[in-house]
Amino acid sequence: MDSELDIVASERFLRFLIPETSHQSPSNEVSIPQPPKWGTDNELIIRVHAGTKVLPDDAQRVFHAPFVEEISGIRIQHNPEFWSIWKCNSDLFIKIVFPVPSIEKKAVLKFSLDSMHWDIWIECNEKQVDPFEYPLDGLILYYLTVINNDIMIHASGINHEGKGYLFSGVSGKGKTTISGLWDNFGAHVIHDDRLILRNTVDGYIIHNTPVYDYDEPGKAPLERIFIIEHGTDNKIEPVSGLNAVSLVMANCIQHNW
Repeated sequence: MDSELDIVASERFLRFLIPETSHQSPSNEVSIPQPPKWGTDNELIIRVHAGTKVLPDDAQRVFHAPFVEEISGIRIQHNPEFWSIWKCNSDLFIKIVFPVPSIEKKAVLKFSLDSMHWDIWIECNEKQVDPFEYPLDGLILYYLTVINNDIMIHASGINHEGKGYLFSGVSGKGKTTISGLWDNFGAHVIHDDRLILRNTVDGYIIHNTPVYDYDEPGKAPLERIFIIEHGTDNKIEPVSGLNAVSLVMANCIQHNW
């Protein structure tokens, strides 16, 4: 039963939590404040339930993602069942088999892009659950960016003298290395892997996301985007137009549905 379920945030989310200000949520709800454009009732409410959720008979699978890990440049499929997206009328469902092999745990996220009330059913033998365990965390954040017209991107970002610089590229191109160089230079590293870009009245803002245990909220106004590559010389080549758009989009996190 839901009353027997304890919601416990993982270490990496603790510094991102804010005090409840509008109302006291029930113990099985998670409240995520949203931008002002949602109006006065601008919180996403996620209700967390214990048990199994059976999908409607007419739900259709529209996307399927196996559990694949890249090791030394080789993609290895560990499990064909990882997460999949199902559609029934205006409702979407994400079925998840958590990848930790020693723990048998499944979940279903029910949501809609035009509703601010979502539900998660977690099937496991544990009393304490983390509703933002991987891959639920990234999927929830991704669909929130879709709703808010934000962009989630594989990139490192730094704040230098109040200006944000974003360095994007595929795995292994040096996002972490270049953020480390800026850190040694005295800049503040916003994140070295996954960022959210939000368009505001003051321009685009870089935000970090909870990935590592030591993460703290960080942001900066976006000044410039760099697409990084390995090379024998240090140089900057300006790009614009369709070429620039395609280079950025290639590194955006998109789940194809």
